[in-house]
Amino acid sequence: MSTLFISDLHLSTERPAITALFLDFLRARARQAEALYILGDLFEYWIGDDVATLPEYRPLIDGLRGLTAAGVPVYVMHGNRDFLLGDGFAQQTGCRLIPDPTLISLYGENVLLMHGDTLCTDDVAYLKFREMVRNPDWVRMFLGKTIAERVAIVRDYREISKTATATKKPEIMDVNPRAVDAAMQQHGVRHLIHGHTHRPAQHVFALDGQSARRTVLGDWYDQGSVLVCDAHDSRDGGGRAASGPAAVGSAGVAGGRTPGATDASGCVLESLG
Repeated sequence: MSTLFISDLHLSTERPAITALFLDFLRARARQAEALYILGDLFEYWIGDDVATLPEYRPLIDGLRGLTAAGVPVYVMHGNRDFLLGDGFAQQTGCRLIPDPTLISLYGENVLLMHGDTLCTDDVAYLKFREMVRNPDWVRMFLGKTIAERVAIVRDYREISKTATATKKPEIMDVNPRAVDAAMQQHGVRHLIHGHTHRPAQHVFALDGQSARRTVLGDWYDQGSVLVCDAHDSRDGGGRAASGPAAVGSAGVAGGRTPGATDASGCVLESLG
C-alpha cells in the first residue's frame, strides 16, 4: 500500500514532453495510489484561477479531475511559483489545497510536509520578495490586471530571478539546517518531506538525540520523480491527518524500485521517464 509525493514539476508549454509524462502518470501510476500529494510548484507559474480556461491548461485540469473523479484524493500545496492557486482551481480539478506546512499521519508516523522555500533562511533577498508577493494588497493589485499584463509581470520577475540565482552561492539556495531542526521540533516530528531545492535525497541525522529523516523531492525538469511511501509495519495502513485538512491513505502502486532509487524507512525515491 502506497502514498505518492511529488513536487516541482514546473509544468509549462515550453516543456511538452514533461507535461505528457505527468498526464501519463495521472492516468496510470497515480490511479493505483491511495493518495497523491503535490508539494508545490506544479506549474512554472500560475497567475490566477481564470487561466484554467485557457487551452494550454485544459489537459492538466482535466487530467487532475480524472484522477480525483476516479477516487484518488489529490492534495496540493502552494509553491513559490504557483501560490495563487485558489478555490477555482480546486473546484475544477477536485484537488484539495493544503497549507504549508501540513502535518499528516503516514502509516502511523507523524510526518511534516512543506514546500521548502521557507527553510532557505540564508536567501534573505528571496524571503523579502516572497513576503512582498504574498501580501494581500499585492495579490489584489496583481489579480486586478489583465492576463496579458500578469504574464508580462511574471516573465520580468523570472528574468530577474535567473540573474539573481546565477550570482548566488549554491549553499544560500539550500535549506538551513537550523531552520530544518526548528520546524521539525515545533511540530514534534522525526520525518520531513519537502521540495523546492531540486536536490533529491534522503538525509538521516540526529535530532534531539534521536534519528530523524529529511526527504527532498526531485524536480521534473529532465525526468519525473516520485516518492513512494509504503506501510512498512503492521500498524493501521489507513493514514489520517494529524492536523489540518489533509488526509493520508495507503494503496498499492504498480512497479518496483527504479535504478538509483533510495529509501528510508518505507519511503523510496524513484525516477520516471
